[in-house]
Amino acid sequence: MGKSKILYVSSEIVPYLAGGTMAERCRLLAGAMQEAGGEIRTFMPRWGTINERRNQLHEVIRLSGMNLIIEGNDHQLIIKVASIPTARVQVYFIDNDDYFHRKATLTDEDGNFFEDNDERAIFFARGVLETAKKLGWTPDIVHIHGWFSSVVAMLLRRVFADDPVFRRAKIVISLYNDPVPFTFTDPAYENLQKSVIDYADAVVVEEPMDDHTWIDYARTSGKPVLEGGENVDAYKAFYDELL
Repeated sequence: MGKSKILYVSSEIVPYLAGGTMAERCRLLAGAMQEAGGEIRTFMPRWGTINERRNQLHEVIRLSGMNLIIEGNDHQLIIKVASIPTARVQVYFIDNDDYFHRKATLTDEDGNFFEDNDERAIFFARGVLETAKKLGWTPDIVHIHGWFSSVVAMLLRRVFADDPVFRRAKIVISLYNDPVPFTFTDPAYENLQKSVIDYADAVVVEEPMDDHTWIDYARTSGKPVLEGGENVDAYKAFYDELL
């Protein structure tokens, strides 16, 4: 894969948010691809459950300070960074007082999804792409993990399509059984999943799926589909096929 530039976007990454396949897979891929000679940038939300002191997060002043307008309101974009202790991988955190300082991720203490998760997802996606632009960094591949990060694919195709930073980037979407604020029969869920697959250049099925509809949809679309797992060489070959 040589010096390919890969942008990883995920709602969870070990060790900052652990416990699921997504967090483990993103940590594995970011470390392995960097070791293989790739140039990696990794982004996740700065959830309020993350202990900044323990994980040694610090604000990147030169990247912070931009205001993003979400639903007609200004929200300040704050960028923080930390290094995964056991790897040479930096993780950039998208932060904002309104969206990411509650002591929870996507649900409240009763397990109910927050009503503003759509706004939070849009802010996160915009923050990732605006920060990549500020870094002056042009990715070859943007690998998006899970539904919360999936807005990135839509923005790349609809808002940033002509931006020279992203014009040539290939979009890879990884599907998980991560909890979503929809039922499988909800039209909003159907539209989201179909749109993300339509915008992607390739799809990875990261774990056995409760609902096979979207795997079938991806396969009938003619897009490359990878059965994900622990074999990082398979991901390297998959990336190479896209470039």
